[in-house]
Amino acid sequence: MDWLTALNDIVWGPGMLVLLVGTGLYLTIGLRFLTFREIPASFKKMWHGRKKGEHGELSPFNALMTAMAATIGTGNIAGVATAIFVGGPGALFWMWMTALVGMATKFAEVLLAVHYREKTPAGNFVGGAMYFIKNGLGPKWGWMGTAFALFGVFASFGIGNMVQCNSISDAVSSTFGIPSWITAVILFLLSCKVFLGGVPRIGKVAGRVVPIMAVVYIAVSLLIIILNITELPAVFSMVVREAFTPTAAQGGFAGASVMMAIRMGMARGVFSNEAGLGSAPIAHATTTAASPMFQALLGMLDVFIDTIIVCSMTGFTILVTGQWTSGLTGASLTAAAFQSVLPGGAIILTICLIPFAFSTVLGWCVYGERCVIYLFGDRGQKIFRVIFCLIIPVGTVIKLDLAWLLSDTFNALMAIPNLIGVLLLSPVVFRLVREYRERGLDR
Repeated sequence: MDWLTALNDIVWGPGMLVLLVGTGLYLTIGLRFLTFREIPASFKKMWHGRKKGEHGELSPFNALMTAMAATIGTGNIAGVATAIFVGGPGALFWMWMTALVGMATKFAEVLLAVHYREKTPAGNFVGGAMYFIKNGLGPKWGWMGTAFALFGVFASFGIGNMVQCNSISDAVSSTFGIPSWITAVILFLLSCKVFLGGVPRIGKVAGRVVPIMAVVYIAVSLLIIILNITELPAVFSMVVREAFTPTAAQGGFAGASVMMAIRMGMARGVFSNEAGLGSAPIAHATTTAASPMFQALLGMLDVFIDTIIVCSMTGFTILVTGQWTSGLTGASLTAAAFQSVLPGGAIILTICLIPFAFSTVLGWCVYGERCVIYLFGDRGQKIFRVIFCLIIPVGTVIKLDLAWLLSDTFNALMAIPNLIGVLLLSPVVFRLVREYRERGLDR
């Protein structure tokens, strides 16, 4: 554990954060701030992207929802709370900044994933960092694509499966007193029903579950904010001010430096929206959209919705209720904010957390499966699904300190080959954008 903790501190250290945010800033400038200008148009595309086509397995909308299923998860509830607990209110500002430049990273990742994707003999449309590294950079870089796929498989079993199921079990047990073994059985049966149906069924479920869970959580958070609306101007001012000045200790809050606010905001922001980690483009590569540019414009919304909208709801809920000085952290802090305003608020949060965590399992099943196909071909697909389902009840009932640490580390290790590939292929990204815009294929 000590050795893994040291390794994790290195891979998630300042160097990684600079690489992640620096890549996003470079791409934002290189794309001439296209990701900022196209936000309204991209939301329109999201609703026009429900139609199916002949170029993939999932409609553009369902491909986006599958990616968002993995992105919107416990990090939006517990991760934001932890960032504020350690870094103070200013951490929320740096989460926003990280997301704004991260949109360009996600855009580039998705564009390359769809452009360089392949169709396997079994009819699977596969793409992602491993494929754009292999097909875009050539065979001599193949080892880097293999490394990404290996890290992706391990991460899917950990942070994409056991960790999420364990979070559901803990929440259900503490709130409703339901034994872990009952939760394990229910999750196992639900998972088998969905996962053994393959990517089309996962995409269909994600297309229904993700919008509903996001709207419900945002609506409840907005209600809490509205009930404390008089606090909102002061809270917003505090978020901006304390992004650049130290936060003084008060109540159960120990105080935070500007550097801590920056680091926690950036780290939790990236962990939540996954921009630069290379996971979401795997789902986007299954799209039926004929134009990679179209799907890339949808893909960047993943970051915007996750961080600018959903994470902000959590952050403002914690801050306007004043619970950020309570000394609590993680999901307990968010639950306290809900409970302080709404009777049964902790129960409401638990009900929101369950689909958040389970949807993450949906998305990561797709990621892990496609990494396995890259490594072993189509023959590994069904075997992976069976193993993935069998691991769910295991993760639900056991303690996962080691799994958390390993998962966090593998998540960061995925980012290294992905970001190298994106940076080396950035001239291709800029060229493709020019060509698609000239030909009108982004519409």
